[in-house]
Amino acid sequence: MNFDIKNFSVKIICEGGNTDTVIETEAKGNEMKLYLKATEDKPKFIELHWETEVQEDLLVLGDAWERSYGNLRFLPLSENDRWMPWYFIATDKKKCFCFGVKTGCNSFVSFRFDRKGITATVDVRNGGSGVHLGGRRLCLCTFVCEKYDSGEVFENLCDYCGKLCDNPILPKERIYGGNNWYYAYGKSSYAQIISDTRLLVELSEDIENRPFEVIDDCWQKNKCAGPWLPNKKFGDMKKLADEIREIGARPGIWVRLLRNKHRRLKRAYKIKRKGRRSYLDPTHPEVQRYIRADIERIKGWGYELLKHDFSTADLFGDFGGNLTSGITNVDRWHFYDRTKTNAEIVLDFYRLIKDAAGDMYIIGCNTVSHLSAGLVHISRTGDDTSGVEWNRTRDYGVNTLAFRLAQNEKFYMCDADCVGIQKDNIPWEKNRQWLHLLSYSNTPLFVSCCDDIGERQRADLRKAYKIFNESHSFKPLDIFDTKIPTEWEIDGEKIKYEW
Repeated sequence: MNFDIKNFSVKIICEGGNTDTVIETEAKGNEMKLYLKATEDKPKFIELHWETEVQEDLLVLGDAWERSYGNLRFLPLSENDRWMPWYFIATDKKKCFCFGVKTGCNSFVSFRFDRKGITATVDVRNGGSGVHLGGRRLCLCTFVCEKYDSGEVFENLCDYCGKLCDNPILPKERIYGGNNWYYAYGKSSYAQIISDTRLLVELSEDIENRPFEVIDDCWQKNKCAGPWLPNKKFGDMKKLADEIREIGARPGIWVRLLRNKHRRLKRAYKIKRKGRRSYLDPTHPEVQRYIRADIERIKGWGYELLKHDFSTADLFGDFGGNLTSGITNVDRWHFYDRTKTNAEIVLDFYRLIKDAAGDMYIIGCNTVSHLSAGLVHISRTGDDTSGVEWNRTRDYGVNTLAFRLAQNEKFYMCDADCVGIQKDNIPWEKNRQWLHLLSYSNTPLFVSCCDDIGERQRADLRKAYKIFNESHSFKPLDIFDTKIPTEWEIDGEKIKYEW
């Protein structure tokens, strides 16, 4: 495929017309920086198009805005009518071509690739409106193209992802343990968390690296919302963290920082989107102070891991699986600070969390994938698995593990989500396959269960935790044939799963 990164056409879309918007580029080798400057104009989108000559019917895989939703797969170019956020890889199984943007960019970038060429849509909006740059010159993104003269698609994509992220932050040790959501689903208590912790410590007693017990949505006063203060079933959260540590685990906790029902939070502090619930606007100085205080309070209680959730949906009005070429489907709204792009706002929000969290580990769930790299240690790369529905675990968990595994340790640690164990729901013959796959994957391993599990499950969990704390070679094999790979290579051996 002939491709010249410097040879493209451009289209500028502004709110109210284009009079002074200027696009500039700086190309060096296989990279090109894209700059935007506007004084009076309010830019919304920049579209770039590269004409290419493609004869063969390539197979194409893209990425996702935030989590994936069981929908990642290779498609023939002739059927590839989708928008692909951040990057894509195309292959004829003999050679590979990768094109995308570096992580941490100041815009939301998606691609379309067909026989007419490659189109990149660069979303520079503020909310659903044009951004007020006020004469500022902003580097929107850095495009990176790479060609590989081999058909080793997984290895090539791993290498390419490494070129996209200059500054990943990775945990010092392997992160594993328990999360109570997928068996409790919000019904829990101080006593139940202590019971869960005792089981977790029993199952990992011979492992020097200590596990995390992560308290999910259940501990705060309002369901799935702040204020981030304990309810009556939990009481003293510092005492709980201390007791988790005394038992032999490390305490972690879940929050949803932009959904808060505290009466002190005035309507002026909230995003104004017609027909939507109100969420906190992280561009407002008072909101920033409030979020920082929430995190510092939780850190002061002694929690060592912070899982923050829902921020993409809360910021932009929908989940990534429902979005196409842009990050929001809702028009005619804006943030309190109108001078920054949506991507800049997300980056500032994640930086605030990272700064306030200090030495806590951070898990981003429903966080923007490409913008969280370098600002979270772990990213939930797929939508929720389940302790109730096996099809959901199979479709979402296995899919995201296979098709986003190349990002693992390149952007962050990829969390394909939990093994959810509820008595008499998912047959253990199915769930133990998911446990087995995760234990060899070199990605975080979280299990959600209480102490009513049987001896066979206990034995399998003990074994899985030990396997997880060793290093393994691991990759999916039948990635061209299905979106739920059944064949995997583990430590040089081909393993087939019966999903």
